[in-house]
Amino acid sequence: MRLIHGESDGLPGLIVDRYGDTLVAQFTSAGVERWKTVIADALLGATGLTELYERSDASSRALEGLPPATGWLRGQGEVSLVLKEHDWQLGVDIATGHKTGFYLDQRDSRKLFSEYARRLSFKRVLNCYCYTGGFTVAALSGGAEHVTSIDSSGPALQQAAANVALNGFDASRVSFMDADVNASLRGFIEKGQTFDAIVLDPPKFAPTVAHAERAARAYKDINRLAFKLLEPGGVLFTYSCSGGISADLFHKIVASAGCDAGVDGFIHERMAGAPDHPMTLRFPEGEYLKGLVVMRRG
Repeated sequence: MRLIHGESDGLPGLIVDRYGDTLVAQFTSAGVERWKTVIADALLGATGLTELYERSDASSRALEGLPPATGWLRGQGEVSLVLKEHDWQLGVDIATGHKTGFYLDQRDSRKLFSEYARRLSFKRVLNCYCYTGGFTVAALSGGAEHVTSIDSSGPALQQAAANVALNGFDASRVSFMDADVNASLRGFIEKGQTFDAIVLDPPKFAPTVAHAERAARAYKDINRLAFKLLEPGGVLFTYSCSGGISADLFHKIVASAGCDAGVDGFIHERMAGAPDHPMTLRFPEGEYLKGLVVMRRG
């Protein structure tokens, strides 16, 4: 779970996640960097834990004139951990994984996807930008017959396969593709393949508003291709984690993609980060993660 969520918790530049008995912290501003020792001691004192790993390797540190810094700040322990999330387990590497090791903000979305898989009896699922397979495991947990997972990171795919095995799922129910998502989507269309459910959870296309126009084109393209691959009655879980793309703009992008694909759909859910990633009235930029669950109209 997330213990400290930067500006939303009144501590700009500080992110702290808890994985079992291990804390992982990111110090991304000069202010919290100056007080790092005091903060580290306070975190351990408040939680009663003894292990704190630093993952201050985000690119935003360079804007503050800070070099990257990683390693154990307090204590010493394992960097490869196993987490229990809902009805499944997931392996996480806090030293090499994205952010602090894992995308905790999508925890509720993964549970919802599992519930949809169970309720709608998904047969063919496509998980794009799958990273270490969180949505893949969620789909399998919900009873999906087969999940195709795509990512351009070989190590992430290895962890995804390990996570499938960790939960005891038959390897024949999954296939992994080390490939570009856009090219893969076009290839599926050429082959006439379709899916009952598709997840689009891409990396940050627009870190700031200045990148919004270019990012909008990228989001529209992948959503347009996904709509073409979706069976009538199929479900698209589509997300943006770009702070430069508002929820309203993202809705318009997805709607435009559907129009270009000749597809209409019903918006079943609007998704955001898990509750331990709070937003505040005075910091609307904290609403970086937004998602739509769209059912293709038959």
